Amino acid sequence: MDSYHMTPAQFRVEGKKLVDFIADYYEGINKYPVLSQVKPWEVYGQLPAEPPATGESFDAMLADVEKILMPGITHWQSPGFFAYFPANASFPAILGDLLSSGLGVQGMLWATSPAATELETRVMEWLAEMLALPSSFRISSTGGGVIQDSASSAALAAVVAARESASGFATNQSGISARYTAYVSSQTHSSVEKAVKIAGIGRENLRIIDVDDRFAMRPELLLEQMTRDSEAGMVPFFVCATIGTTSSNGMDPLRAIGEICRSQGVWLHVDAAMAGAALLCSEFRHFSDGLELADSFCFNPHKWLFTNFDCDCFWVADRRHLVHTFSILPEYLRNQASESGEVFDYRDWHVQLGRRFRSLKLWFVIRHYGVEGLQFHIRRHVELAREFAGWILDSGDFELVTPPPLNLVCFRYKGSDDENMVLMQKINAGGKIYFTHTKLNGRVVLRLCIAQTHTTRADVEKAWQIIRSTVPG
Repeated sequence: MDSYHMTPAQFRVEGKKLVDFIADYYEGINKYPVLSQVKPWEVYGQLPAEPPATGESFDAMLADVEKILMPGITHWQSPGFFAYFPANASFPAILGDLLSSGLGVQGMLWATSPAATELETRVMEWLAEMLALPSSFRISSTGGGVIQDSASSAALAAVVAARESASGFATNQSGISARYTAYVSSQTHSSVEKAVKIAGIGRENLRIIDVDDRFAMRPELLLEQMTRDSEAGMVPFFVCATIGTTSSNGMDPLRAIGEICRSQGVWLHVDAAMAGAALLCSEFRHFSDGLELADSFCFNPHKWLFTNFDCDCFWVADRRHLVHTFSILPEYLRNQASESGEVFDYRDWHVQLGRRFRSLKLWFVIRHYGVEGLQFHIRRHVELAREFAGWILDSGDFELVTPPPLNLVCFRYKGSDDENMVLMQKINAGGKIYFTHTKLNGRVVLRLCIAQTHTTRADVEKAWQIIRSTVPG
């Protein structure tokens, strides 16, 4: 009787077709509009209403990928993708992810695959060295790092661990009785607000601190708000500072914020989701001055380190806070290695139990590019962003909203908000490039982020030509 399984021999044949399909996709990616042009439910309507009763050929599946799915893809890997912050991929990362899928490891415990745990530990130590992170984040101290899926999960882990730390690990036992307060700037990523809600702190106990003219948190206002809350009987417990905010790449003053947090006994989490990759380069490490005062830190290699989604690197200064917060040990997970205390069980370091072998793709990327290769591309993107900002300054039709500290250029057409939105929408509909907007100081601002793996100077020049030629009037 046929087992219905794809045999290893079939997998060899079909797998080669898929690798060729992916390689062809990258070679011809410019033929696709960067922003998908399909209408709502257009893809859905082309898919059969009923699942197939009998198996279909892999060739038929690939044909439908090309015919039905590709028009509904927004091409994040296009060199014309300048929107949001990137979700980058590279061939070494894709191969690492393929190997991870092929091995099918569930790395929740050291015992369930020692290699998965120990490779992750080593790669996180490599990255700590590459980014020049404080010694407190290393396993030789009390700290350590773990791979999460995204900075949102890292923020949630930090908020919950901070809550437990503030309560002496009592809130996991008896619930939240005190009124805890958390602090972010008006530019902090929305994932922290979501984490505060999930952790049971409540949106009304999240304090929004104003920013300066560079869109960085004002430490004196943070201290004033903490003092008011303490005097009102509240318990300040968590602050999130950012290296590279999403709207403007704003850089919060970590040292001043960290000193306030230390003096108040408050957990400081530093979110460097995209900009953290820049710390590979010594000339950008001044943005992390004061990081040694932080309790946790994260960045996303899937944004600007050519490692395909999902991959967030999260470090803490005291790993015991995570283990005491998240560890639950039912009988079916008990094993000799865990009980010896000699190994890390990373399922105790975050919310989820199950863990993919994410460190493989990161390992492949670091080994393929080397530190020098990664630094080269980071520096090149920053150089291109500064050149683009220079074109804005030399233009009579556009203005630079804030000087770009790294690779995000915030600018606007010298016209109304509506004209700026129409300009952006018209360009995006053309399909050659894709960029997005935000609001700063109440005005619509156009954002162009230069960080896609394969973007070159020619791609940035083309983007500028398109933008200039689409000026209203």
